[in-house]
Amino acid sequence: MTRSLVCLLAVASCSMFAAQSDDARLAQSAEVLKDIAGAGDKGIPKDLFGKAQCAIVVPNLKKAGFIVGAKFGRGFASCRTAGGWSAPSAVRIEGGSFGLQAGGAESDIILLVMDKKGMLHLLGSKFTLGGDATAAAGPVGRDTSAQTDASLHAEILSYSRSRGVFAGISLDGSTLRPDEDTNKAIYGPGADPKSILAGKTPAPAAAKDLLARLAQFGGR
Repeated sequence: MTRSLVCLLAVASCSMFAAQSDDARLAQSAEVLKDIAGAGDKGIPKDLFGKAQCAIVVPNLKKAGFIVGAKFGRGFASCRTAGGWSAPSAVRIEGGSFGLQAGGAESDIILLVMDKKGMLHLLGSKFTLGGDATAAAGPVGRDTSAQTDASLHAEILSYSRSRGVFAGISLDGSTLRPDEDTNKAIYGPGADPKSILAGKTPAPAAAKDLLARLAQFGGR
């Protein structure tokens, strides 16, 4: 396969992934959070979610193995503020190795940012999981008694659901960055991820369900 053909296929694939409307992606993010965080013994521990500084939800992350192993997903991040969870800022996740779920064509991803240092990475222009920010597969269950030493000290905990199977999962090597086009479409020209995540930007009506789920499972 020639380099030009590979590039063409990659561009076409990313365009297909971007076809979903921003409002639909916000609604789907809320559903993913409800299904995964509300799964009891098979979900994210509530006390752990209650300690997270920020949460990132990426529904339907794509694995296009026929295009040089490309992986691409778009979702939303929200951080705690004095007034509750911030308006969602759009993000993109790309590349990397997706561990146990690598065989799946699609995966729903949730990341919990556990401390201020991890939050600073999220506020930057781009960072790599497992490189710039320490990351680990998150524990599953009603509480965190099953946490490993790695997850106790990780800045970011990651979870994945693929083909109905949910588990903590390593996303080392994946890059996360702001989705400027989506933020501009939702909030208008000059949209700034730092201001959005700091709670300085009003949330759009389409984010109502997502913010309600964050408050339900992560507390205020």
